[in-house]
Amino acid sequence: MKKDLWIGGEYRSAASYNELKNPYNLELLAKIGSASQEDVRLAISAAHQAKTMMVEMPAFERAEILEKVARFLRDDLDECARLIAMEAAKPLKAARAEVNRTIMTYTFAAHEARRIHGETVPMDAAPGGQGSLAFTVREPLGVIAAITPFNFPMNLVAHKVGPAIAAGNSVVLKPASQTPLSAYRIAEYFHTAGLPAGALNIVTGSGSKIGEVLKKDDRIKMITFTGSPEVGRYIREHSGLKRVTLELGSNSAVVVDEGVQLNKVIPRIVNGAFAYQGQVCISIQRIFVHESIIDEFTEQFVSETRKLKAGNPLEEDTDISAMITRGDVERTKQWVDEAINNGADLRLGGSAEEGIFQPTVLVNVPLNEKVSCEEVFAPVVHINSFRDFSEAIDLVNDSKYGLQAGIFTNDIHKALQAAKKLEVGGVMINEIPTFRVDQMPYGGVKMSGMGREGIKYAVEEMTELKLISFKTE
Repeated sequence: MKKDLWIGGEYRSAASYNELKNPYNLELLAKIGSASQEDVRLAISAAHQAKTMMVEMPAFERAEILEKVARFLRDDLDECARLIAMEAAKPLKAARAEVNRTIMTYTFAAHEARRIHGETVPMDAAPGGQGSLAFTVREPLGVIAAITPFNFPMNLVAHKVGPAIAAGNSVVLKPASQTPLSAYRIAEYFHTAGLPAGALNIVTGSGSKIGEVLKKDDRIKMITFTGSPEVGRYIREHSGLKRVTLELGSNSAVVVDEGVQLNKVIPRIVNGAFAYQGQVCISIQRIFVHESIIDEFTEQFVSETRKLKAGNPLEEDTDISAMITRGDVERTKQWVDEAINNGADLRLGGSAEEGIFQPTVLVNVPLNEKVSCEEVFAPVVHINSFRDFSEAIDLVNDSKYGLQAGIFTNDIHKALQAAKKLEVGGVMINEIPTFRVDQMPYGGVKMSGMGREGIKYAVEEMTELKLISFKTE
């Protein structure tokens, strides 16, 4: 199969093509067009030309297009899940859950398209304002560049394309090189749903080559990026006055206080640690357990983790499959071995076979080890103890990241203490930090990024507030 670039509502051939392989068995899936800088400029031109049609399109029409895309996804759910499983090695049941979430994301986008509004401003609240009537409206920014990662190839695209279309913008999308097929499928759905040609363009290939054009072109009014902190920082520092939203890395932590029912929380934490091989921005990486229950917790956690089945992502009962690249497997192995050599205790896993890194549990990890202080983005967790709840909060905050954190406790005072003092974008009380529903505000602090996703909040990021004032007297 050969996939060209999607520009101006049609497929256009590229000068060169790259092979796309299944991460699990390395089977050739397709040859994907590699965009030149001129191709990227053509995509921007198409989006720039389409922005007038998008601005003039009534909100209900934008909403109906988004609703049609959600319906197409629902009709093709199993086919889309298999597509994700093949190109991302995401276990089929997790891929199916992602498609269901994508349907909800576009549905929420359709709802938000119908309720974008401003407010009246009480001008007479200040001296000199009497005799004036004022109100605000929200207007689309214009052309938005969206750069998405491999780990949620449909839903994270939806979190950028959905609110952009809802707000009346046009889009140039650069999906991850490993997962372009999901993005191209979405482009076909939008085209069939009646989105104007050029309102959504997809360019695949070199991230650095494409990104350079997106950052420098003044027709791009906003860049929304999900990926590594290093790339995010570079985008932020070199994008001039463009608006920028960044969803970057994390080493999410969960705190388990004394007195909680371990049989209830441990299966949830295991899922939050190892879902999709730990390749989730808010995957649990650090577990801090009260010293009075750490032995019991660790024993039960290891026992529950042993139940996970590793294998082919296309099999219904697979829980863990191949990591996205063999290079990531090697890096993970190096980090785990370094931690063990420096005093960590390996309780489970630590090895890899045919691209699958076994679910790995470490105990008593020095907190300056990479598996603790960096984003491992792999099926690896460590369990460390704490004595005092304030100490646990300090341990969570001792990180350059701050996306989400989870707290399990029966003490409302400790829960409120955590809610106030944790330096993260989202505090999940009696829930894992991996928890996300698609209408909630989502984003981090520190090196975890800036700005917020979640459809309503993304629409605010993707629109400009305009004040209109009338002199009535």
